[in-house]
Amino acid sequence: MEKIVHRTVSANGINMHIAEIGEGPPVLLLHGFPELWYSWRHQMLYLSSRGYRAIAPDLRGYGDTDAPPSASNYTALHIVGDLVSCLDVLGLDQVFLVGHDWGAVIAWYFSLFRPDRIKALVNTSVVFRPRHPSRKPVESMRALFGDSYYICRFQEPGEVEEEFARTGTARILKNFFTTRNPRPPIIPKEIGFGGSPDTPITLPSWLSEEDVNYYASKFDQKGFTGGLNYYRALDLTWELTAPWTGNQIKVPVKFIVGDVDITYNTPGVKEYIHNGGFKGDVPFLQDVVIMEGVGHFLNQEKPEEVSAHIYEFIQKF
Repeated sequence: MEKIVHRTVSANGINMHIAEIGEGPPVLLLHGFPELWYSWRHQMLYLSSRGYRAIAPDLRGYGDTDAPPSASNYTALHIVGDLVSCLDVLGLDQVFLVGHDWGAVIAWYFSLFRPDRIKALVNTSVVFRPRHPSRKPVESMRALFGDSYYICRFQEPGEVEEEFARTGTARILKNFFTTRNPRPPIIPKEIGFGGSPDTPITLPSWLSEEDVNYYASKFDQKGFTGGLNYYRALDLTWELTAPWTGNQIKVPVKFIVGDVDITYNTPGVKEYIHNGGFKGDVPFLQDVVIMEGVGHFLNQEKPEEVSAHIYEFIQKF
């Protein structure tokens, strides 16, 4: 880990922290919520030891990267803009792209907007969601799951941040990282995101107190607003991406998901993956891996297997 080099680059008008290690073809790794570059620590060491240059930024709003206060600065166009600018600063024409959770959503948009910059994509957890021409995403989720669905709860600025602060950063993070319930996360206000304070949270073997402390130290400094703003900009992204309605993803893709992941168990997703819809929208989809007994944070839960899957795919190109 001490061989990972950290630096800050000026990209798209913000200061962006990147962690990197290794020499060779570049692999850009995009984290999700509530995560940091650190989520890719295992993959970075694995790939760098096999002749690749692993680059993992803290995305806009996270860790040691700038966090503009307004949710309107967190559309997919902003985030992809940051990444394209970052590649320009690093002098990189093309990269292998790897995404998880929100990082996967951004990776799909990156592939939609700038396929010329991507050699191949390994995406995890979140399938491509084609833009619905007439229905905004938050409205759709509210209709499906109700007001207590976590993404609907995240919409009100300040409210969730206050709840997270009352509960404590470490407990919030532990609760997110350790959840194994594959059902859609319905979190009524009276229960809250930290669960019952009297219930201890046991960490799994793949997550140490030291790991939690690293995440917590960064979220204590930065707060959660940046990460939550991705959810708050969902409808604005939908409005701005109208020109790409109906476009396919035209880069080679491998997709990996755990069978206990809430994203895989979201109504309609399994059918989309296995009945041809996914392949229709992502015509160069070459491989779909369903990992048995694996939850949402698969790159940390099964680091060796996920790293091997990434390596096995990108070395073809």
